[in-house]
Amino acid sequence: MTVTHRKRTANDAEKDIAESGVKYHCDACSQNITDTVRIRCAICSDFDLCVRCFCSGAELGKHKSWHDYRVMEQHSFPIFDVDWGADEELLLIEGAETFGIGNWQDIADHVGSKTRDECEAHYLQVYVESETWPLPDMHKKFDMDPEAQAARKRQRLAQRVNRVPAPVKAQKPMTSQPANHEIAGYMPGRLEFETEYENEAEQIVKDMMFSEEDTSEEVDLKLMVLEIYNAKLNKRLERRKFVFDRGFLEYKKNQAAEKKRTPKERELLNSMRVFAQLQTSEDYDKFIDGLLKEMHLRERIAELQEFRANGITTLAAGQEYLREKVNRQTSLRHLIRDSSLNDRRNARSLPQRSNMDDSSSPRGSTALGKVVPPVRKPANPLNIQNAEGIHLLTVPEQALCSTLRIFPKSYMIIKEQLLKEHARLGGLKRRQARELIKIDVNKTGKIYDFFVEAGWIQNSDA
Repeated sequence: MTVTHRKRTANDAEKDIAESGVKYHCDACSQNITDTVRIRCAICSDFDLCVRCFCSGAELGKHKSWHDYRVMEQHSFPIFDVDWGADEELLLIEGAETFGIGNWQDIADHVGSKTRDECEAHYLQVYVESETWPLPDMHKKFDMDPEAQAARKRQRLAQRVNRVPAPVKAQKPMTSQPANHEIAGYMPGRLEFETEYENEAEQIVKDMMFSEEDTSEEVDLKLMVLEIYNAKLNKRLERRKFVFDRGFLEYKKNQAAEKKRTPKERELLNSMRVFAQLQTSEDYDKFIDGLLKEMHLRERIAELQEFRANGITTLAAGQEYLREKVNRQTSLRHLIRDSSLNDRRNARSLPQRSNMDDSSSPRGSTALGKVVPPVRKPANPLNIQNAEGIHLLTVPEQALCSTLRIFPKSYMIIKEQLLKEHARLGGLKRRQARELIKIDVNKTGKIYDFFVEAGWIQNSDA
């Protein structure tokens, strides 16, 4: 079969309009010879000529006029159905092998002279529902004289020419996309996923064959491989059924429902998903509802205990307490934020003040000769009640970290370095502590004094 693509002209537009299926063109003159007798070369691969070019001895490429040939006619005589010719039966089988059973529109386009519904109905009736399945009834006979066959052939050609052109098919998506399906990778028409569980399972059996020469050990081995393959298929079906039953494909609905839950509820659901495979859908929903109810009860009990600890005995007073608590926490966050902003502003403006004082008088002194240090507002204490490692510090250490605005984790590192250096040297000077800890010297000095007062460090300067 030679299929060529060329620009259609007005002469053959009337003949080719609305025509689909396999087409044959003359390799010499490019004439459409689909519905006429054609000459096929028996030596050259896929080389066809029209009768006129064959009679004139056309030679093209490796084809020579003395090559053996075959006369190819349209086998319009019926073999299984009076409305289907042998050539149409052949095209139907070729289309099914090429595009797969079920893709009837592509198969109908391959046949060319039949519609989608006609191809599907004919295949089911002649091949699937045949009494001699899997083969069709091969003993049917149709008494048609040559004139009737010729008349039927002319009728088929007329129907093909006058056929209404099918609408242009939209380009199929190469992969499943959320715009076409509910979830990426899922093919709803086939109830399958692009990447299945154990997606490479078919690789172990695709080349397996049983022959009479196989020994009993080889047969047992192949049967074991098939058993393993069937086990993988069963697991694949179970997982697919699990996805369908739990409604995981409705991702928009699930996402909207998840957004309505609190962060604690989402954390609980994510930690309990592992038990979904061990329960049915109804049992799992009851299990989750029970856990959420328990969590809400525990939160309510803790809330009532907090009311009782603060001397609150009525629910109305408790609601007022919660509102004031939220306001206090909001004010505290704003205070910490404003304090950090002021610290950064003071840090940027401090060098400028020092330069101004130095330029106004020598060495930053006034007319009386006294040094006036720059005035700096002390920073607000840092709230470290919820900081990591707070439980490792004593109450005085917590107060020190809050005053110096140092987090407990950083303080523990500083403490460890100072105590190790003190143990190595047998004593530690203030200057050595400042050289060891590369932070603000004032903060290092206060930490050093605190350790000396606590008796952890022996002052070598004294």
